[in-house]
Amino acid sequence: MKVMVITPKFRYDTFAPDTPAFRAAELIFCDRRGTEADWLAAAGDAEVILVSPITPIRESLISRMPNLRLIHSEGVGFDLIDLETARKRGIYVCNNAGCNAGPVAEQAVMMMTMLLRRTLWGHRMVLEGRQGEVVPILERNVPEDLASSTVGLVGFGAIGRAAAERLRANGSKLCYWSRHRRDAATEAAFDMEYLPLYELAERSHIVSLHIPANRETEGLIGRDFFSHMRPGSYLVNTARGGLIDNDALGEALRSGCLAGAAFDNYVPEPVPADHPLVLLAREFPDRILLCPHQAGITQTAFRNVYRMLFENLGELMAGRRPQRIVNGL
Repeated sequence: MKVMVITPKFRYDTFAPDTPAFRAAELIFCDRRGTEADWLAAAGDAEVILVSPITPIRESLISRMPNLRLIHSEGVGFDLIDLETARKRGIYVCNNAGCNAGPVAEQAVMMMTMLLRRTLWGHRMVLEGRQGEVVPILERNVPEDLASSTVGLVGFGAIGRAAAERLRANGSKLCYWSRHRRDAATEAAFDMEYLPLYELAERSHIVSLHIPANRETEGLIGRDFFSHMRPGSYLVNTARGGLIDNDALGEALRSGCLAGAAFDNYVPEPVPADHPLVLLAREFPDRILLCPHQAGITQTAFRNVYRMLFENLGELMAGRRPQRIVNGL
């Protein structure tokens, strides 16, 4: 089976499992910075595309690959793949839901702690030789910690669940909103309350985003949402950049409603130097934390990614439906 791979070869050399599916696959590696014409010249007759979540797979590519049967995101995200075109062609689109749940949740909790503890400000104070001023300032306005905070989880899939497990261990009070409410047993297991979205904003010291980006959720965190957030609260986004209205975010920071925010996803990526969030970080250097979409880049996550990829290739080779189909086939 010929497979077009639009990610670096060294990942497969390091992390791909030695399975029958891996040994049977003819992997054609394409430079993700190349053009569609380059990819088609290398592997236009491929049956499968394996691709990073940050690389677009458009109708213009799909329509020129007559043998294509599967497009597989190497991560959780799939919002840059043309799902409808693939669905009309009968091409499966799959992701690796849950592959990086633990590492991304770990990053989200780390970012929450950095915001609460004013880590960026403390780092700057030490660099400026002003460490002696820090404790007196903090004593006059003692910060919250995770144990004293209510954390509102927007979305409760695999990453939201992993975040909840870590936050419970730190003593946080939890509430959540999801498009599909979880059963009573799950809520009880996490001692977690379901709330309407804006009520979650009103009650939470920290709001953490864990939902996919799509037509329904684009700009979900906008002026209306920020107007309901409690003064001095924080926002953490390890989900997708398109969830947030960046203009509304800037207004919330300038008004003092939002004490700070941390991000690991952006639209577009790579982030240009004049991106609204980059400009906000320059305007509020102690209150905006920007991470380079690194949360899912860990040994554990990568081993899960390639195990799941080749499990699905094995299913396809055997004439069976792959797992984790995201385009309704």
